[in-house]
Amino acid sequence: MISPQQKKILAFPYSKYDAIICDGAVRSGKTSIMMWAFVRWAMENFSGQRFGVCGKTVDSCSKNIIVPFTAMTLAKEKYTMRWRRAEKILEVRRGTTTNWFEVFGGKDESSAALIQGRTLAGVLLDEVALMPRSFVEQALARCSVDGNKKWFSCNPESPQHWFYLEWIKKHDERNALYLHFTMRDNPGLTEKVIEQYESMFSGVFYDRFIRGLWVVAEGLVYPHFGEHCVVDEEPVSGRYYVSVDYGTLNPFSAGLWCVTKQGAVRIKEYYHSGRRTNMQKTDEEYYQALRDLAKGYNVDYVIVDPSAASFITTIFRHGGFHVVKANNDVMDGIRRTSVYLKDGRLKIHRSCKDAIREFGLYRWDEDSTVDKVIKEDDHAMDDIRYFCNTIMVRYFPVMR
Repeated sequence: MISPQQKKILAFPYSKYDAIICDGAVRSGKTSIMMWAFVRWAMENFSGQRFGVCGKTVDSCSKNIIVPFTAMTLAKEKYTMRWRRAEKILEVRRGTTTNWFEVFGGKDESSAALIQGRTLAGVLLDEVALMPRSFVEQALARCSVDGNKKWFSCNPESPQHWFYLEWIKKHDERNALYLHFTMRDNPGLTEKVIEQYESMFSGVFYDRFIRGLWVVAEGLVYPHFGEHCVVDEEPVSGRYYVSVDYGTLNPFSAGLWCVTKQGAVRIKEYYHSGRRTNMQKTDEEYYQALRDLAKGYNVDYVIVDPSAASFITTIFRHGGFHVVKANNDVMDGIRRTSVYLKDGRLKIHRSCKDAIREFGLYRWDEDSTVDKVIKEDDHAMDDIRYFCNTIMVRYFPVMR
């Protein structure tokens, strides 16, 4: 069974439009039906051509688009498919018709060079709002075969985002079909599942991921943080980690975490501001503070901001801890931290006063045209984000 909105995706290749844009809520049934329609259109209209399938990263594109498509019963019945993982190419055959679907990741400005030089008969860009403009425009420029079409899908971001301004607001000028999706456009979701997703998010993430709105990030980053997020007792046992945001004059913040089957608790912290105390510490002094923080606990890993090269070197040299460079994606980290706070999996011990203080001060920069936090009172917030984005996500995966 497919929804009326999904039927419009299937009908798009036979329309007057040169492009299709699908935006809206998460889990609203955009991506799977779009990939099916994209391949079907390609196989009915071309042979011996290359097509682009783009995600934020090659890995996310492979996992979220290619692998699910090759597992579809209908796709397996209709096509002979070969996923050449090393080459990042999906070969699709039907009778005498063969086409190749090459996977690309648009994670940063350098990604545009990876697709440069290709000749494509069409391109599908999933999560297009997460890709740099240079990559998207390079991918579109590669579509030089007659009859090519462009396929876009995304969840909303800021209303000042270039894709919203240049494509969604101007979809008529660009001869693009624009479709807005909600979770109720996905017939595969029950009302109970929809309610579960609705309960996961709050603030700007609720407006974007559940309501599907392009809204400005404003106010507190974590408006739902409160007394219910604070605990007075430490878990009896678990796996232990330390997350570190490194600073010299700026504050140095480190948190000791205990992870259990129920979630994670920040049980202790160390916080030092060189500017506030007029006392700048060395890497060796910070390492000693790290040892004192972890004393008595068997710490699996210390998660450190990857830009803190000198401190990472110091930890390696002493050999007392295993070090992991943190995933420093700001928006993904904030989103995941928000979900863990909302669902009760992330707790802060009452003794961690600097973390609790920063939760009440950490705000969006409402004057910025892109999603951006004010870089003040954010050091414990950063080390917490590193922990959620690098360690918590392994124990408790959070969808995009």
